[in-house]
Amino acid sequence: MLKPNDAAMAFLLTRRSRPAKTLTGPVPDREALEVLLTAAARSPDHGKLEPWRFIVLQDAALARLAELVPQRGLTLELDDEQITKAVNAFLHAQLVVAVIASPKPSLKVPKVEQSYSAGAVCLSLVNASLAAGWGANCLSVWASHDRAFVEYGLGLSEQESVAGFIHIGTETTPPPERPRPDIEALTEWCDR
Repeated sequence: MLKPNDAAMAFLLTRRSRPAKTLTGPVPDREALEVLLTAAARSPDHGKLEPWRFIVLQDAALARLAELVPQRGLTLELDDEQITKAVNAFLHAQLVVAVIASPKPSLKVPKVEQSYSAGAVCLSLVNASLAAGWGANCLSVWASHDRAFVEYGLGLSEQESVAGFIHIGTETTPPPERPRPDIEALTEWCDR
């Protein structure tokens, strides 16, 4: 058995994503972000396929995506509130890492498992950011699921998708607490 890491367990039992709208600068510099990405890349990856990649979005890239949102929102006939929320997700951010699910051909590892790996990378990047003292949150506004938006705005190929937009920055307010899952109600114990 491995030696328990009490500090890591305490962190995991109390971790809390920070609402993206409460994050501001400063944000991690390139060197600090590379450490966070390295930690995130240590996620489970059956077959060692690396079925994900990162796109680091800052400054002009975030402004460009914010400008693209209303065009797509009107085409999709979304209401003003949905469009504004998606615009603000890009416009008010200073650093966003798009985790891209990028499945690889494999006879052994189904695409769904590769998708799970990309999701694990999202959580690992949020947790690495929090552990390093940054505020972080994983978002997926409607634009992240719109093919035209992700192909034109992010240059994704047809088989790729956005697993999550990870917002990283300095928190301005303590995060609100929220109800936690009832583990007893969600757990079934099978001993035979």
